[in-house]
This record gives sequence, structure tokens and C-alpha cells, in this order.
Amino acid sequence: MVISSSDLKSRLHPLINQLADAIITTWQENLTLFPYQLPEGLGYVEGKLQGEKLIIQNSCYQSKQFRKMHLELAKVGNNLDILHCVMFPYPQYPLAMFGCDIVAGKVGISAAIVDLSPTNADKTLSPDYQLLLSNLENPTFQDKRDLPTWGDIFSPFCLFIRPSNAEEEVLFLKRVKDFLTIHCQLAIKSSELSETEKLVYLEGQKNYCIQQQQNDKTRRVLEKAFGIEWAENYMNSVLFDIPSS
Repeated sequence: MVISSSDLKSRLHPLINQLADAIITTWQENLTLFPYQLPEGLGYVEGKLQGEKLIIQNSCYQSKQFRKMHLELAKVGNNLDILHCVMFPYPQYPLAMFGCDIVAGKVGISAAIVDLSPTNADKTLSPDYQLLLSNLENPTFQDKRDLPTWGDIFSPFCLFIRPSNAEEEVLFLKRVKDFLTIHCQLAIKSSELSETEKLVYLEGQKNYCIQQQQNDKTRRVLEKAFGIEWAENYMNSVLFDIPSS
């Protein structure tokens, strides 16, 4: 599947531009991608936020192992650039939730986070994930940030930082690519679960989505730009739609 480049992407912070390319490339190299149909009118959206133009562009795909692979790029005037990415596995596969976000302003990147979040019953990553992640180089970052109060969904390998310089931006980019490659490789090797086991991972994924929907910062931005009803629909149907089965 050929994926076209984004005009919006080229106007975002360089790290966001590079990371968006890296995510798509890693998906293409490891998985067979198919289009995923977003709700009508929510693939590309424009609005106003405090007098500034807000643009949101969503790219969505699916594969044998993932029901939805979502990459969102957003820009608020010249003040704020955002990347948001989540991969939602089919619950019949024993996979974690890959998530990555970057928020960049005029003075640089204020937040960069990546994780492989567990969805099993005991809320821990499988031994395969732990072994491969533990074997990665673990660079030191000067400014690690605290996870939000609802952040119990994240794994001990979660990296949440404010990059201090260009070198740390490169290290973060490499970390994301390594996490994503491990995730795709384990997905390819994974076998389907029994119906009973599938329900466990389904509940884990639901819990992940419910916790992420508590992100008040994201909700407030969407409400200010598009209204409360629109924001609620976008949070529930695009960003963190809860699977029914």
C-alpha cells in the first residue's frame, strides 16, 4: 500500500516530521497495511483556537494483527505542533498498546512520550516484550517528566521527557523506532488466543481507552476549538474508540 506524504507534516516541528515518516516507514516495512475508514468528516478538520487556525489531519490503517493504526498530526497557528499515534491490536492477539505523543511549541518540544502499555490481566508486559525492551540501549535524558494521575496504564519502560537538545531529540526518535519495530515483530509472530483469553485483552484495551479519555488537556483544546459535543465524539470515535469485541 503506497502512502502519500503530508503537506501538513512538512510544516510541523522537524522531529514530528521525522517521527511521522519513521512510523509510516516501520509500518510499511513490517506489516501489510490496508485503509481504515474513519467516521465521515473526521479525517481532516479545520477550526479556530484562540484566534489561531487549528488543523487536524488523521491517517488510519489496519493490518492482520491491528484493527486500527492511527497517526494524528495537528497544528495550531505557529504556536503548537502535535503528533499522536496509537496502535489498537485485535484482542485475539496478546499484544500491548503502542502509543506515542509529541507536543512542540515556539520554544521547542515540551513533551515527548512513548510506551508499550500492557493489556493483559496482571497489567505487565509479556516476557517477550520485557526481554527485547531490556536489551535496548537505555540513554539518559536530563528532563524526565511525571506521568499523569491516570497513568497507571503505562509500563515501566514508558519514556516521558522534555528533550533538552537536538541530541536528545535524535535519541528519542531512535527509542520510538526501536519500540515500534519490536512491537511489529512480536505482532507478526503472535498466535491467536482462545475466546476466554481474548476477553482478557479486550478488557485491557477498553481500560486503556477509558484512562486515556481522561486526558483533560486534549479534551479542553478540542472543546474550545469545536465545541463540547464535537470533542466528545472525536475523543470516543477517533482518538480512543473502545472496541466492542
